[in-house]
Formats: sequence, C-alpha cells, structure tokens
Amino acid sequence: MNLLFALLRPWRDFLRTYRHVSSVRWLLLGVVVGVFSGLAAVAFFGAVEFGKFVIQHKLAGLTLPAPAGEEIFHGEAGPLRLWVIPVTTTLVALVTGWLITRYIPESVDSGTDGTDAMIKAFHVQGGILKPRAWMIKGLTSVGTIMSGGSAGREGPISQICAGIGCWLAQRLKLTVKERRILLLAGAAGGLGAIFRAPLGGALTAVEVIYREDFEAEAVLPAVLSSVVAYSLFTLFYGTEPIFGIPHFSFRDARELIFYAVLAVACALTGWLYVRTFYFVKYSVFRKLQEKVGLMWATTVGGLLMGLMGMYYPQLLSGGYGWLEGAIMGQMTIGMMLAILIGKTIATSVTIGSGMSGGMFAPALFVGGMTGGLVGQAAHHYYPQIAREPGGYVLVGMAAFFAGVANAPIGPLIMVTELTQGYGLLAPLMLASALCIVLGHKFSLYENQVDNKFDSPAHVMDATINILEELKVEAHYKPRLVVTLEECTTLKALTDIIANTNQLVFPVRNTAGEFTGLLSLSNARRVLFERTLFDLLVVRDLAGKRAYLRPDYDLYTALLKFVDTDYDQIPVVAPDDTNTILGLIDRESVFKAYADAIREVRSDEGE
Repeated sequence: MNLLFALLRPWRDFLRTYRHVSSVRWLLLGVVVGVFSGLAAVAFFGAVEFGKFVIQHKLAGLTLPAPAGEEIFHGEAGPLRLWVIPVTTTLVALVTGWLITRYIPESVDSGTDGTDAMIKAFHVQGGILKPRAWMIKGLTSVGTIMSGGSAGREGPISQICAGIGCWLAQRLKLTVKERRILLLAGAAGGLGAIFRAPLGGALTAVEVIYREDFEAEAVLPAVLSSVVAYSLFTLFYGTEPIFGIPHFSFRDARELIFYAVLAVACALTGWLYVRTFYFVKYSVFRKLQEKVGLMWATTVGGLLMGLMGMYYPQLLSGGYGWLEGAIMGQMTIGMMLAILIGKTIATSVTIGSGMSGGMFAPALFVGGMTGGLVGQAAHHYYPQIAREPGGYVLVGMAAFFAGVANAPIGPLIMVTELTQGYGLLAPLMLASALCIVLGHKFSLYENQVDNKFDSPAHVMDATINILEELKVEAHYKPRLVVTLEECTTLKALTDIIANTNQLVFPVRNTAGEFTGLLSLSNARRVLFERTLFDLLVVRDLAGKRAYLRPDYDLYTALLKFVDTDYDQIPVVAPDDTNTILGLIDRESVFKAYADAIREVRSDEGE
C-alpha cells in the first residue's frame, strides 16, 4: 500500500500544480492543442496539394510554378485539357452550395472566410464553433483550392484548428474564457504550421481578432500550440520555408522613401481589394442568392472562376509559385499589374459567391504584386538605391495584410521567418505602420472589433479584473471553526447551533476527512422536528464540499458562492484541504469589491 501511495504521489502533485498554477495548465493545454492542430494541418495540406496535382497537373495538363518549399508531388503533366478547370470548379461550387444550404445555412453570415468565422466565434458565440461547420468548411475548402478556386489555405486551417481547440475545451469542461483562449491557440497552431512560421502564426491569431488590441492571455498557449504544430508539420514536409529565395537586406536609409511609397500603394490596393470583395459579395452574389438560392449562386461563381482560370492560369489557387517568381525578379511590371487586378476579381468571385477558402493567401499575393510594381519602378529609376526589388515584394506582402487585417506584428514576423533573417526589419516596420494608419477605415474581416472594450467576450472584465487582484487571505479572519461529525444526530446539532454564530459547518467522516458542508439555511426546515431528533444525522443533511485557499482570488470566491449558494465557505490550508483555517463570508466578497470600486473612482477623481 505504501508503494502504491509513493507511485501515485507524483501524479497527485502534478494534478495539484495543473489546477492551481495557470502557466503550467496553459503549457499542457497548448501542447495538446498543438498536436491536434499539427495533424490537421498535415492532412489538410497533403489533401490540397495532392488534389491540385491530380486536377490541375494531370487532368488539365497545366504546369504551374510551385514555390520551392511546396513541391511535394512530381510527375509528367497530362495532355492539355483546359476545359477541366471550369468543369471542376463548377462541380465543387455546386456541391459546396448544396452542403452549406443543407447542413450549415447559418455560416452564410459568418463573415469573410474561416478566419472571420473564428473571430465571430470568439466575440459573440462564447468561443464555440460547431464541429459540423468547420468540418464541412474544411472539406469544401480542399475542393475549392485543388480545383483552382482563387483562395488560400490559411483561412480554412485557422477555422478547422480553432474548432479543434473549442472541441477539446468542451470535452475538458473548461470555462467560457478558457474555451476562447483554446480557440485562438488552435488557430495559431494551424497558421504556424501551414505557413511554416510558428511565431508569426501565433501572433497573427491573437491580434487579428481586434483592430487596435490583442488577446494577451492567449499568447502563451498560442505560441506553444504553434511551435508544436509547426514541428509536427515539418516532420512530414521538411523545415524549408515556403519560398526558396536569397537573403535580402536593407543598406541605404534613402530607400525608406520608396518603402513609404510602397505603404501608400498597399493602402490603395488594399482599399480596392476590400471594396471589390464586398461589392461582389453583397451587390452581386447576395442579390443572386435571394433570387435563385445559395446553391445556384455559388455554382455561377464556380463557373466564372473556372473560366477566368482557364484563360489566365496565374489566377488559380493560392498562386505562391507566381509570387516566388516576382520575388526572384522573373515577372514584368505589366504581368504583375494584370495578375494584381485579376487576382482581386477572381478572389472576390470565389469567396464572395459562397465557395470555401481563405482570403489570407490572396491578400499576400496582391500585396506582393503591389510591392513588386513599386520595387521594379524604384530599381529602374534609382538602381543605386533600390538594389533588390525582390525585397519590396516581401515587404508588400506584410504591409498589405497588416493594413487590410489591422494586424501589425504577426505578418511582419511571418516575413522575417520566411526570409530567415531580419535584414528587412526596418522597412517592414515602417511600411506596416504606415499602411495601418492609411487603411484604418476599412477591414477585410467583418467581425473584427476595435478593442476589448467593444467585445462581448470582455463585457465582464471590469468586474473580473478588480476581483482577480484581491486575494482571499486578505478578506477572511483565521479562527477556530466548529466542525461536525457525519454521525452527529439532529438533537445534538440543535445544541451546537445554539452556541455558535456560524452559518455553515464543515462535516468530517470517521477518518477526519472534510467531506461536505451543512448549511444552517438547509437544516432549518427540520431543526425543530422533535420526532426526527434521533433519526436524522448530519450526513443526511450535508451538502457538497466547497472550499477556498488563501491564495485564491476573490473572483474565484465569487463564482464558488454563486455555484454553491452557501453563505460562508471554509478556507483551507494550501497543502491540505482537511485543515480548515477559517470561514469567508459572502458579504466580505461584496464589500471588498465595493471598496475597490470606491477606491478606483476616488483615484480617478484625483
């Protein structure tokens, strides 16, 4: 028996640490979410790339450039059959429209893409993403991208992995607040893995939900989840970054002028990108949906996308291969301008019609082409200053997405991870900051809010923050507490109650263990039933056990009072729940809160 206790003690110590040390708990939860997110990213990426290889390369006969880090399937192209593209995009759109109409019609109003659906779930849905929604959206996104729809992988994978985080939180019966944090941790894992940028993915997930803020409490689990997911992803697909590009550096301070021009250009193209999308979605396809239904409106969008892709293959799927070509200086100004405009329209048609996919990758694509245009022009007229036009493509990617998504840090870090260096850090910071300032009046994501004060998720934070700063140890008086034995009769209980002012009595078993609580309000209904004096014992009247430790905050105490409806709750020793130090009253918590509010108001008045 002693051996068994010795073996179980480390496990008990771990459970105690897990329950009472938040950083340890989030470390473990972040790792678990990262494992699931990494496996989901591996499966999603493999399915998309295999589907593209079969449909676009083998069936349609297209040989499209792929970035160096994503060439995982090789083989000779089939005979050229360009009609395959509109046929497959139309079929995928038809199936997508039917599935959404039949199973998840509410997702029509979930926002721009999967990332926006995740943002909405965080703010107004209590951190809940229905499994049916993210599973169907994930499958239809695979179909959209592999058939050639102009959409990205990052939006769907953020929704899928956010859904996984939500699902785990529900299985573990976590609080709403914790569920929201795991939602973001899941999204971070998906982004960090699929983009091969663990830090950038984590920071993007926690800042994209706000325009002017970020979710600080989610940083630790988000980073852990992203690192674990990225590590799993690289076990299958290698550690090489997406783009095989040379190292770029910033050498001439005069070049900042051109990067400032780039920020202005990105703000303009960002405005065009967002406005075009909203116009196509609401003024064209939403009206078409009202007339013929979602399924047929989506089918029309798939057909239009397929026809555009058939005549201009540069618009198909994410387009990272063309983006790498722009970085390497292999594209002309005219070609980049045409792709920029075409990609904006193609993405608006694809996502705006109701097909599934993300706006993240197309946004990087358009931003990169904008950077390429500015870089090529600057290099043409001032070659001694703008020596590396490819660097403008990378800076344009980060600045453009920072502007349209109001996410200044994540995209910047992503680009430094893609380039595997900080050579472009100064222009990245300048261009991103300027682009955010210039584009603050529009946003790619419909469900973003300005800051925590505008989020329903933080409506109670003013109260919670005050109570979390106050500890139980400062608001109870250690004293001798009258406890009851489980076998104490009702007759003996009346004598005990008459000689104490306690409202709640801890109950112990024969081994001296604290097993429950007897509330005076519950006992009062039988207290004077003389016929029951020798029949009822304390064990029959006791309620469930509840306790607080001195290091608990008063918000935890408040929740405990609400959950149990006791007037007093025992305060126990930090290392032994059977040692009762005193009692804390419900009124003590309310008084502490009122005093703290009064002090805050007094400080503000001064």
